[in-house]
Amino acid sequence: MDSPRLGRLLNPHLAELEEYAPIEPFEVLSARLGIPAERIVKLDANENPYGPLPAVTEALARYSHFHIYPDPRQSALCEALGAFIGVPASHIVAGHGADELLDYLCRLFLAPGDAAINTPPTFGMYSFDAKLAGAKVVDVPRRDDFSVDIKAVEAAVEAHRAKLVFLTSPNNPSGHWLTDRALERVLALPAVVVLDEAYVEFADPPSRAARVLDHDNLVVLRTFSKAAGIAGLRLGYGVFPPWLMQALLKFKQPYNVNVAASVAGLASLRSARRIEAVVRKIKAERTRLYGLLDALPGIQAVPASQGNFILCRILGRDARGLKLALEHNGILVRHYDKPGLEGCIRISVGRPEHTDALIGALRDLFGALAPDAPGS
Repeated sequence: MDSPRLGRLLNPHLAELEEYAPIEPFEVLSARLGIPAERIVKLDANENPYGPLPAVTEALARYSHFHIYPDPRQSALCEALGAFIGVPASHIVAGHGADELLDYLCRLFLAPGDAAINTPPTFGMYSFDAKLAGAKVVDVPRRDDFSVDIKAVEAAVEAHRAKLVFLTSPNNPSGHWLTDRALERVLALPAVVVLDEAYVEFADPPSRAARVLDHDNLVVLRTFSKAAGIAGLRLGYGVFPPWLMQALLKFKQPYNVNVAASVAGLASLRSARRIEAVVRKIKAERTRLYGLLDALPGIQAVPASQGNFILCRILGRDARGLKLALEHNGILVRHYDKPGLEGCIRISVGRPEHTDALIGALRDLFGALAPDAPGS
């Protein structure tokens, strides 16, 4: 029930805030579609289709101190992360997902009226969190090939005196990699550069996390949600320059990471080689999916994705209608209706049987059998 008398007490900038649209929960979708959960092919949220390793569930089952508050600094986890990525633990902060760290960064740097640079089409939480802090989000659209327009970013930082620049590599939803040359040019700007590496494990180039040691204006964010397959436990981490660590540790909630997430994260790091094997399977399936999509009429897969997903342009058919038709068949993909993504869907890479179900449904929906692609 609205209360006009009390509503005026809200921060005025929140009136213009556009709500972030998350993916519907799995059980809600199952009930709405009337399809058993085990029959749903979920390719809409870039989740790891293999889930956590057995070692993770076993570690959670053995843990016996859920009644004790977690370590406020997540020391053991940060030490293990430091060894894993080759950066001292003193540069690392764990978060309730990387989203929490994005929120912290926005609240640390942005006051109402300050500017942050966004490069759409990209992950929606950058603009959401910046606007939540009352900041002005300056959009610098990507080029038609989804590469970042670095010259335009440079001009926007100067014109708006922007404090933060949000970049993603690989980018979501296009999967494109930000080149070293492009990153170095942005790092030369008088702003803090937030580089989101949520999907870096699926990329062929390596992480740039260690570059934080050489750049006092670089922050790198990573997550356990994708490669480690524990999205539901919400565990991410950031690599920060020393001067920012001091402010961040004073600012963050002390018990922000729950003990279950910490236990799962540590178990995942101890099983890093097994996670790498799962990632190799997903990358191989990404290659197979590309071949099968290319053989279909009416679908143009955007090339060179370095993530665990493929962005597709739908030709000669309404993209939202196609998404809903697939949903009716129990196959979930992500549809976009934003500038730069008109007529697009994003397909997460699943298991081989998920790919087969998707391609079969697409062939039926397009009304023509495409020839088998290599590797099918």
